[in-house]
Amino acid sequence: QVQVVESGGGLVQAGGSLKLSCLVSGDTFTSSAVGWHRRAPGKDYEFVATMNVRGGTYYADAVKGRFTISRDNDKNTAYLQMAMLKPEDTAIYYCVIGDPSASTLRFVKPNFGSWGQGTQVTVSS
Repeated sequence: QVQVVESGGGLVQAGGSLKLSCLVSGDTFTSSAVGWHRRAPGKDYEFVATMNVRGGTYYADAVKGRFTISRDNDKNTAYLQMAMLKPEDTAIYYCVIGDPSASTLRFVKPNFGSWGQGTQVTVSS
């Protein structure tokens, strides 16, 4: 059974940086795309970034140029480096795995694949 555990969230001032980590147990990580989604208070889940096994990436327009997704297949871990954070980036950030296609993983909801419990990111103005 796949388990996904996010870490690295916290409180940061606008303009600051944070790096989120996503540790995936099991043997599916190296054959799956991995993605980050977020959910702000009162809003629906929102795609942030995805990466396929070979390193191809997709980014939401709202984070392009500020966030960077990466993965270390030897450590079964994915990362989301966030820079130039804005108050509107405040949300719970979720890591998701479960499809080989980074493109497909942009559109999934929690009823598909394996999601972590999320990590809170709060950006103060």
